[in-house]
Formats: sequence, C-alpha cells, structure tokens
Amino acid sequence: MLAGGIAHDFNNILMAVLGHAELAMVKLPPMSPARNALAEIITAARNAADLCRQMLTYSGRTSSALEKIDLRELVEEMSHLLKTAISKKALLNLNLDRDLIPIRGDPSQIRQILMNLIINASEAIGDRSGVITVAAGATRCDRDYLESTELGDAIPPGLYMHLEVADTGCGMDARTKARVFEPFFSTKFTGRGLGLAAVLGIVRAHKGALKVYSEPGKGTTFKILFPALTKEQEVARPPESSSLANWRGKGTILLVDDEESLIALGGRMLEHLGFDVLTASDGREAVDLYRKRAGEIDLVLLDLTMPHMDGGEAFGELRRINPDVRVILSSGYSRDDVAGRFAGKNLAGVLQKPYTLAKLTESLSAVIPDAEA
Repeated sequence: MLAGGIAHDFNNILMAVLGHAELAMVKLPPMSPARNALAEIITAARNAADLCRQMLTYSGRTSSALEKIDLRELVEEMSHLLKTAISKKALLNLNLDRDLIPIRGDPSQIRQILMNLIINASEAIGDRSGVITVAAGATRCDRDYLESTELGDAIPPGLYMHLEVADTGCGMDARTKARVFEPFFSTKFTGRGLGLAAVLGIVRAHKGALKVYSEPGKGTTFKILFPALTKEQEVARPPESSSLANWRGKGTILLVDDEESLIALGGRMLEHLGFDVLTASDGREAVDLYRKRAGEIDLVLLDLTMPHMDGGEAFGELRRINPDVRVILSSGYSRDDVAGRFAGKNLAGVLQKPYTLAKLTESLSAVIPDAEA
C-alpha cells in the first residue's frame, strides 16, 4: 500500500516534468541544440513512469499494461541507460534487426528483463575487458527447439521475436546452469540467480520461453522468446502522432485536478491545442462550476483521485446535471482498470498519467472534431 501511494504521488511529479519538457520541445526551432537535452529528459521521465506503473502493479493497485512493443525501438531507447549500467571495461554492442514484428507485453517488465541480464553480464565480465552484445530478431521455432528451452513445453511452435544478451564473461558449468533459475540460488557473481527467477516469471507471464547457452571461460548467452503478434491479434491502431501533430480543437474544457502544478501544466497544454480552459481543484468545485456554466463547457478532463469529492463521485454528479456530459478521466492507475470500473457509464475516455501532449491530443481528437475540419 505504501509503495502504491508513493508511486501514485510520484506520477504527478513526473507529469509536470514530462509535460513542461514536451511543451518546451514544440516551441523550439527544429535545429535548436536544446532539443537533444529535452529529448533525454522526456525519455528519462517515461522510464521513471514505467517504474511507477510497476510499483502500482506490485502493490495490487493496478494491473500490468499490455502494449504493442517493437523490441528494436525499446532497446534503442534504453541504449544510453544500458551503457551506464555496465563496467567501464565492458564494450556494449547492439545488433538489432529492422522491421521486426511487434509483440504484446508490458514495456516496463521487458525493460526489467533487459536491465537484469545486462547487469548480470557485466558482473560476469568483472574487472576484465569484455564485450556484451544485445540482439533483437526473429526466430521460427519448431517443437524440438522449444522443448530445449525453459517454458517451451507450454507454448506452440511458430514465429517468435527474440531478445538476446550475450557476454564474454566467466560462463557457467552445467551444474550452475541447471540451477540458475531457482529462487534464491546464486553464485559468487551477485545477481546471477536471484534476478533470473524474476526474469523467468516475467517471460512465463508473456507466454514466452528462455534458452541459455553457457560454457566456463567463454561466456553466456540468454535468449528470450516472445510470441509475435499475428494480424488477427493486432488491434486497430490509434492515429499516428505525426498525423495529429497539427490537430487543434475549439471550445471550452473544464480541467479538474487537486495538484496546482498539474492545473497550470494542463491549462497550458489545452490552450496550446486551441481550447479555452476553466479549472477546479476538486470534484465538489467542479460540480458547482459545471452546474453554473454547463452550456459553455464542451468536455470535462477530470482527475480520479482528489480530496473532498473524488473523480468517480464527481462524474456521477455531473451526469445527474447532464446525462450527455463528455468526461475524460485521468489517473495514475491503468487505463484498463479505470475503464472497467466505469464500463457502461458513458465515459468519453481514460487518460493515464503521466500523459504526453501526444496522448492528450489523441484522447481529445477521439471525442472533439478538429477545428480545421
């Protein structure tokens, strides 16, 4: 419960960091040298948001958020972080195939797998010089191959996307390799055992498999297999961010949040998108304001967790005033959890914090027509 509460509050801080960085980015000229620094801030804030979601998942306050993932893009986004996590004597190589078929998974958990394996590889190399290679590609697996892997007997043959981490470190003998996924088993190389039990659990949850190649004195390779998304499994894609880059709305939005910093940020984002903005600091104030000015308010962007009257209760009161009121709920909890809680109640949408300007645009464009249309 404590971890969940901290993660929820930290999400609000990240929202301010991410939002202001994005607003600064859109106002800079394309060739400004400051764009690279802002891009690093945005990437770091998104990674921190993934950690918050993971804490919320572990605390039971939300479920894992499954998304379509391109393994090449995920590794490239993490490349700077991976370089800082390894020994200064280790060289990091990336070997990432292009045009990989996406997988479906929890990005924060896939990053956890990669970071765990990278740290293990670095510790296996130790104080010596060595090479760590991260690869991503496609593997067509038959039944014989899958039966040679961990967890492979529970999944069908077919096309899998693989994520591979190889090192030139100390390697493992057959006895160590046989026990490496046991909970609490470890060797003198810290982490090569304790973390791998967690890795195996994540791979199992993603309906994947894992194969280990290792030889004493020659190094170790961990190959993670994730099922490739088929065309039937792919959900309809939302509009690409680039197609919405110039989208602008019109009208008035009532923005409701108990955090002053998020009221200020949200107001700037909505004004950037062409809206007039009214604000309220809790559900009770929002209901009173909507009752007085319902005729001029086109949509309510309503935080779920607030004092006095929370977003859920406020949503109910707003619907009593106007059954057709358009409300988008924002929350640090997962989109699926919030949408499930309000299923069948005519909710216009759910926006998961910390959201980007692109995600805000995407949510609003699904409800409000383009002002230029």
